[in-house]
Amino acid sequence: MVVSAASFFALNGTVSKLILQAGVQPRDLATFRALGACLGLVLLGTLLSPGIRRFRLARKDIPLILAYGVTGFFAVPMLYFTAISRLPVGIGLLFEFTAPVFVALWFRFGQRQPVRARLWAGLALSLAGLACVAEVWGNFTLDGLGVAAGLASAVLLAAYYLMGARGVTKRDSVSLTGLGFGVSAIAGFASRAVMGGVPDWQALTGVTDRGVPVWALAVYLLIFGTIIPYLLIVGTLRHLPATSASIIGMTEPVLASAVAWVAIGERLNPAQLAGGTVLLLGVVLAETARVSVGQNGPHVRGEHDPAGDTAQPAPQRDSSPAAA
Repeated sequence: MVVSAASFFALNGTVSKLILQAGVQPRDLATFRALGACLGLVLLGTLLSPGIRRFRLARKDIPLILAYGVTGFFAVPMLYFTAISRLPVGIGLLFEFTAPVFVALWFRFGQRQPVRARLWAGLALSLAGLACVAEVWGNFTLDGLGVAAGLASAVLLAAYYLMGARGVTKRDSVSLTGLGFGVSAIAGFASRAVMGGVPDWQALTGVTDRGVPVWALAVYLLIFGTIIPYLLIVGTLRHLPATSASIIGMTEPVLASAVAWVAIGERLNPAQLAGGTVLLLGVVLAETARVSVGQNGPHVRGEHDPAGDTAQPAPQRDSSPAAA
C-alpha cells in the first residue's frame, strides 16, 4: 500500500508542477485539491456502509481533526507546491522527506523516550546529504524561499504522521481523510478571504506549453494524486507503525526524480544524486533509532514488538470496505 501510494505521489509531483507552471498559485492549488478531494471522499463515504454517518464528529475529536486538516492537508501541500514551483521536483521532495528525522527527534526530546546512538549519526548524514543537494560549497543556487518551504513542510509532515497514527485508532480511513480535506478547504478559502480575494482557478481551463489540457492534469491530481494515495497511506497506519510507513515511503523522491527527469528534463547532477542517497540513509538510521518501552523494560523497536513504534494501543482492524 505504501509503495503504491508513493508511485502515485511520485507522478503527481510532475503533474502538480505542470499545473503550477500553467499559472495556478500554490495556495489556490492546495485549496482546489482539498475541496475536490473532500467532495469525492464524502461521495465515496456516503455510498459505502454505514453511509454519511461515518462523518459524525464528537466534540472531543474536533481539536485533533482541525489540527490534522490544517497541517497535513493544507499547510503541507501548499508548502510543497511552493517548494517545487521554485526547485526541481526531486530536490523539493528530498527536503520534505526529512520529516522522519523530526519524528525521531520528537520522540527523543518531546516525549523523552530512549533512542539508540545512531539517531545522531542519522541526523549528521541527513544534514550532510542536504548540504550536497544544495551544493553549499559553491554559489548557493537553490531558491531560498523554496528551501524554507520544503523544510517547513517536513516539520508539518512529521506532525501529520503523528496525528494520523492517533486518528486511525478512532475513525475509518474515508472519514478521517475526508474530514481532514474538508478542514483544509475551509482553511484555504479563509486564507484567501483574509487577503481580500478568492481562489483563482481560471488557469485550469488552459493548456500547458506541451499542449496538455490543464483540466486533465487537475483530474489526475484529485483522483490518482490525492484521494487514492491518501486513503492508502491512512489505511497503512492500521497495519504498520508510522516509522515503517515513512521509511518505505522514501521510495517516492527516487521515483519522483526519475519521472521529472524523463517528463520535464529536471536532471540532478552527480553530487546531488549522491547527496540524496546519503540523506535517505540518514533518515533510515534516525527513524530506526527509537527504543520502545514495554512491560519488561526498554527494548529495541521491532526486535520483540511486532506492532512497531506507535505509543497508542493497536487500532482495531476495520473489515469494512472503507479500510481499503
